[in-house]
Amino acid sequence: MPAFIHPSAHVAEGAEIGAGCRIGPGCVVSAEAVLEPGVELMAHVVLDGRVRLGAGAKIFPFATIGLAPQDLKYKGEPTGVSIGARTQVREHATIHRGSTGGDGMTRIGADGLVMCVAHVGHDCQIGDGVILVNNVMLAGHVTIGDFAVVQGGAAIQQFVRIGRMAMIAGMSGVERNVLPYGRVKGFRAKHAGLNTIAMRRRLGLSKDQVVTVAHAVHDLYRGGRPDEVAGTLAAAYPDNPIVAEILAFARNRGRHGLVPFGRAGEEEEGGEAA
Repeated sequence: MPAFIHPSAHVAEGAEIGAGCRIGPGCVVSAEAVLEPGVELMAHVVLDGRVRLGAGAKIFPFATIGLAPQDLKYKGEPTGVSIGARTQVREHATIHRGSTGGDGMTRIGADGLVMCVAHVGHDCQIGDGVILVNNVMLAGHVTIGDFAVVQGGAAIQQFVRIGRMAMIAGMSGVERNVLPYGRVKGFRAKHAGLNTIAMRRRLGLSKDQVVTVAHAVHDLYRGGRPDEVAGTLAAAYPDNPIVAEILAFARNRGRHGLVPFGRAGEEEEGGEAA
């Protein structure tokens, strides 16, 4: 199928437009953009600089992808954005190109959903199947594992890592790393359990298997600094790949460490206990 380009769209010479692409009214596509087959830009979408959209990606009106990062150190270096196949970017979302402070690329995987007015800052690395709900704010250099969900209005600090299949509650402020399969919430986000629904549905774990993982996470926090405890806990949970994944993540604490452990009925800063 040939591509369709609306007469009011501006597609710069040099842009690579794949078969079956649809570029709607008012769109602006840069000379360095690459649209793989079946990409749809609905209307008034802006692709600036080096942007690559995977096959079947769908970008909704007024989204902007590839504009310069909000980083005062950025001086116009040739960086870019890569978005995987079939990912949807909804209205007014903003996804900024990478910077020289990272490897130069902001990446979003396949089959993801970036909802309305979400912001993905420079150098973010987002896995496959990730959902960013309305008004989510990702600072620069945030890493999010596959199939994680960040609910509406949550804010993630720069260089924070979110593990695979983690769940970030709406309106949470995340200043530290979140374990794979972890569930966090709060004005200053704390660990509030596991994303058991994803563990049961996506991984097919039994109730007893999920409970074993929950015990391991509890032991990880109870024993002291999680990055130091993780090594000794490995022997207590042999041949458990989910626990091994969590412990490996905890050992690689990075600059922020893990979110603290929350307790039922505990008061949050700025509000009363439930």
